[in-house]
Amino acid sequence: MIGSRYYRSTETVHRYFRVVLRAILKLYKLVIRLPNESIPSEIRNNPRFYPYFKDCIGALDGTHVRASIPLSIHGRFRSRKGGTTQNVLAAITFDLKFSYVLAGWEGSAHDSRILSDALSRPSGLRIPEGNYYLADVGYGIRNGYITPYRGVRYHLKEFSAQGPENAKEFFNLRHPSLQITIEHVLGILKKRFFVLDAEPFWNFQTQVDIVLACCIIHNHIMGVDPSDLLN
Repeated sequence: MIGSRYYRSTETVHRYFRVVLRAILKLYKLVIRLPNESIPSEIRNNPRFYPYFKDCIGALDGTHVRASIPLSIHGRFRSRKGGTTQNVLAAITFDLKFSYVLAGWEGSAHDSRILSDALSRPSGLRIPEGNYYLADVGYGIRNGYITPYRGVRYHLKEFSAQGPENAKEFFNLRHPSLQITIEHVLGILKKRFFVLDAEPFWNFQTQVDIVLACCIIHNHIMGVDPSDLLN
């Protein structure tokens, strides 16, 4: 389509696509990072969350992005919902920006395994001392992450008929109200970049790079026009 519109060959289009892609990836450390403020304003200015979550810096979760890979390794990339995907770990801040992204894991990989990999990398996910992320129960219990209490009402709809009856239920009511922010961000990302739901035709490393580039561009857009949420 681009080649026809601008009267350029497919080879030229692909070559410059990769040039621009490499340039965007160089912006990762400048654009995808934690904010400077110690307490997020979204928490500091909301009595529902402050001071209870004053040390929380964001939320994390995984999402699946369609992947095209060789038939010989289809099994590793097949997700629980069917189809081949890459499992992407994302951490976000409450201003709807990404603070860390790890793409490229097989669709069949468990979330806790991907998180362990992110923490073990020299330039991987880091949490300032005394702070933490919110995560769901699939990530287990470890330093720097707070998950809901198990065996206690958690989903917001479970509190519609009757409010929390104890401290654990009160925490489990507030936890998803903040943690759901990451689902909102991932939804915006996929609505903004249809390429993430399209059948990819690049090699797998380029597919991984495209996910990272989309997150970088998303953060840039949110920095320029935070009201541009596509909803």
